[in-house]
Amino acid sequence: MSYTPITPARLAWAADGTPFSEAFGDVYHSVDGGLGQARAVFLGGNGLPDRWAGRAGFTILETGFGLGLNFMATWQAWREHAEPDAVLHFVSIEKFPFVRADLAILHQRWPELAELSAELLAQWPEPVAGLHRLHLAGGRVCLTLAFGDVEQILPKLVLQADALFLDGFAPAKNPDMWSASLARSVSRLVAEEATLATYTVASAVRQALHDVGFVTEKMPGYGRKRDRLQGRYAPQRRTPPGQRPSASRERRAIVIGAGLAGTAACARLAARGWQIALIDRQPGPAMETSGNLAGIFMPVLTADDNLAARLSRAGLLYGLRAWPELEPHGLRWQRCGVFQIGKDDKHEAEQARAVGLLGLPESLVRYLDRDAARQLLDVSVTGGGWHFPGCGWLSPPTLCEARLRQCGAAITRHYATHAARLQRDGETWQVFDAEDRLIAEAPVVVVAAGGEAIELAPLMGLPLRRLRGQVSILPVPPVPALTQVVCREGYILPPIDGMNLIGASYDYGDLDPTLRHDSHAGNLYRLNRLIAGAGEGIDPAGLAGRVGFRCVAKDRLPMVGPVPDFAALQTADPARSTLANLPRQAGLYALLGLASRGVVWSQLAGELLAAQICSEALPMESDLVNAIDPARFWLREARTS
Repeated sequence: MSYTPITPARLAWAADGTPFSEAFGDVYHSVDGGLGQARAVFLGGNGLPDRWAGRAGFTILETGFGLGLNFMATWQAWREHAEPDAVLHFVSIEKFPFVRADLAILHQRWPELAELSAELLAQWPEPVAGLHRLHLAGGRVCLTLAFGDVEQILPKLVLQADALFLDGFAPAKNPDMWSASLARSVSRLVAEEATLATYTVASAVRQALHDVGFVTEKMPGYGRKRDRLQGRYAPQRRTPPGQRPSASRERRAIVIGAGLAGTAACARLAARGWQIALIDRQPGPAMETSGNLAGIFMPVLTADDNLAARLSRAGLLYGLRAWPELEPHGLRWQRCGVFQIGKDDKHEAEQARAVGLLGLPESLVRYLDRDAARQLLDVSVTGGGWHFPGCGWLSPPTLCEARLRQCGAAITRHYATHAARLQRDGETWQVFDAEDRLIAEAPVVVVAAGGEAIELAPLMGLPLRRLRGQVSILPVPPVPALTQVVCREGYILPPIDGMNLIGASYDYGDLDPTLRHDSHAGNLYRLNRLIAGAGEGIDPAGLAGRVGFRCVAKDRLPMVGPVPDFAALQTADPARSTLANLPRQAGLYALLGLASRGVVWSQLAGELLAAQICSEALPMESDLVNAIDPARFWLREARTS
């Protein structure tokens, strides 16, 4: 596996002033008007906005975002015609996205869309491959941009589209966008009674669509184009979809755990109108491992861009779009920059090579040699490495509380309450305390209590363990007053409220909750490996600190999704089993195993979980979803035994 860099589209114009693609030698929209084409061909061809009447949600899949005119025309119509609480999911693929500045120039041609354009551009992502989810219009519009090649991305999308916007440059100019294999991929992603619309009536396109079950017809075209195409999905036989949990009709849930994982689940469910009972054994949120003074947010990088690297990048980019909205609710964070030193000369060379191979934007990562790093940081770092200029530190306790404040009255808090037992009663889950008193009941339960989840019977089959970690707190002198985070095996943060945070120990098989001098000494040792002499002369016995227990899975990736039915798995056939058809415990979900990356992973994990619970388009590619599925371990072991 390797990362394919995204090449942004170049701003260019045809002789008549129509936006033009030099890569494909074709215009982005009809010379008779892009907005008119969007409304007549794509909205009208799919029977919109009439089909929105009485719908609580609607999902559209588009095969070429381009200038975003189809999306903004749809958003404008949705705002005017859809039900007040309905949510539009718009999933669009683009191989050559424009950068923000060029898209802003293009959008000036349509002043009636200025308000929508400004909101879109405020969240417009960097040209980085993968899925980027944007929440717009106060949550009424959810745009999922998939940057990359359509043939590679379509098989990894998880959604059920009610309407298709088949857009792209003309088949003669860009045949890959209209292939038979693309039609097959699209047909896998449509809901019952789905419709389609496109401006082309090429016979090869019509045949490809017919072969996968679409009934199409020519209609009068837009402007000077004679014909356009519209259709509906009506296959003679349809392959039943994989076994996915059905959405709960009653929007009530119980979330166990008020740390980074649990509050992320609360926030994303509350954004969808759910009422949540939040249970935590502590007297308030973020009082266990999520209670550390600060945590680092930065991506994992690997030259082969493996699953962990892609997952961390997706989580980071989603978090960077979400966190500014939490500042009014008390979130403390700083994008001060993070410098990750190489372990040795060989590793530094690998870091430099990885940056060259990946081709990610410099706004995300660049390589600095030792001299450049020392000049940037103004301290004697012990080596060169990766610089992440847009990353930094974040306060987990303030993030947790800010999420809950954002939820408002949607949350009922049950603090100082230990969830000791779960029980299924018909269509409802019940949670009982240690004295077997009922705490709450709801159709859906999300277990996000970290290591505490190991003790809950319905989840005892998940291979989780606790990993002790101790952080140390230093007064600023004699540690250099850094302006950026520096890390390797350990880390040191810039001063926060007059203190430097360093850490952290990784103590396997150690459940001692007390602060220990040997762990402080280990943190000071790691500090000296970052900045020469920074920890010299500091007495470990005089340091303050904090102990937490990370919840870690065997492969160090999180567990997000429906919990497997371990009793039913005893009779399952591994040869015929897939993650899609494994039996699950209805209404029971996990958000666990965030390990030491809860700051980076939790926001997107909460969004993924809420989308799964509500049977919506997922914000991540299917291979990433599968990589963090709680049932993955059973399937791997069953196939190898």
